Amino acid sequence: MGVPTCPVVTVAFEQECKLNAAKRGMPMLRLVFTPHPVWGKSPEQLWAYVNGPDPATSSPMMQEVISALTKPLSAADKKTGKETPSVGPAKFAPDTPKNLQEFYRNNGYTDYLPVIIPTEEAVDEMLKGTSHHPDEVVGKLAAGGGTNAFESWTFTVRHVAINAVMAGARPEYLPVILAIASSGYISLISSTNDLAYGALINGPIRKTLNMNSGIGALGPFAQANATIGRAWTLLSKNLGNAGIPGQTYMGDMGNTLNYLNLIMVENEEASPWEPFHVQKGFKNDENVVSMFGGLGISAGQVGKGSGVGGTPHFDQQYVDLFYTFTGFFGALLLCEPICAQSLKEQGYDTKEKLIDYFYKNTTQTAKEYRERNWSYLFEYGQALKGVEPFATWYKLPDATVIPKFPHPERISVVVIGGSTDPVSQVANFSYGRSISIDKWM
Repeated sequence: MGVPTCPVVTVAFEQECKLNAAKRGMPMLRLVFTPHPVWGKSPEQLWAYVNGPDPATSSPMMQEVISALTKPLSAADKKTGKETPSVGPAKFAPDTPKNLQEFYRNNGYTDYLPVIIPTEEAVDEMLKGTSHHPDEVVGKLAAGGGTNAFESWTFTVRHVAINAVMAGARPEYLPVILAIASSGYISLISSTNDLAYGALINGPIRKTLNMNSGIGALGPFAQANATIGRAWTLLSKNLGNAGIPGQTYMGDMGNTLNYLNLIMVENEEASPWEPFHVQKGFKNDENVVSMFGGLGISAGQVGKGSGVGGTPHFDQQYVDLFYTFTGFFGALLLCEPICAQSLKEQGYDTKEKLIDYFYKNTTQTAKEYRERNWSYLFEYGQALKGVEPFATWYKLPDATVIPKFPHPERISVVVIGGSTDPVSQVANFSYGRSISIDKWM
């Protein structure tokens, strides 16, 4: 401490930087901004940035840097104090449903669709869905996810129940929503990439809640699937300070999955393999939610090996689709039951054998790997520290063939669908962790 510093940030993050400095007790932090973007610019263009004006102030940028590092701090510069977020009024006066909808929407508490007003009676009814005390702390969430970019907010069972009511959930859904909330996974993260998140449900609770794992499993055809996903978005906003464009959300285009997230329910009855939660060490009769995150999902009917005029080779088809993925995130195969049965008949009698095939056959050259933006941004630093396989991959000759994914664990297989068409879907998603739902009953 005591060493003069001057953050230099692109102007696209001006509001976010000033807001976060204030929230950390440094409202007068000296900041200097460059034009945006710096990505894809030549050395000459970047040099022009440095020698040009700060776009936020129009003053010469380097002059500002020198001044920030050398000019003595004034009384205003030394001002400190954190900003305390409002938790809203403790009680509402009686009002019309229309006015309450407008209040929630205008204060950023919603996803900009109408919500169920969380009256005291509605919240009390929701709390009947769990044996846990309303004031029990569930966990923490932050818009920056696992980074320290944003302060974490702590929340209770009651806070989660309020958001569950707003989303239109039923009390019996609350343990699933609490498990998701306790995971620490926020579904609206502050990255400039248009990231999305997903949750996979396994166990008998799928049937108890009438969750959809068959025809239209990823569509708007089950109250539990829809409202559990929506509750995750709402609690990410209201309990994690996420989803404020330009402040705590910087996704360039955004992602349509952010509305309800990707809620997946494994069709265990139609699967020829072990359920996903059993693969992760849980028992068949346990209720589990598993967390995923990444870039998105796409249909899989366009890959090679689709079997036109012959037997479909689904393993080849999926490998072809995985080639478009970044290895930084994993590959999640949502395997349609007909496809899964066909794969078993072709010799893949376990998910592990299929994953091994994907890992060994989804490849790239070392040159292709090193030229990828994601590799340089997220894995080159690890390579310099000796982390494998990245340290080796950055030293190999250009033509050396290496796996697309650094470890087989980056690849997951889940059986979903209603056996109406042998077409699966694939997501550039990584598996994170699995949480017991039973714990929150």
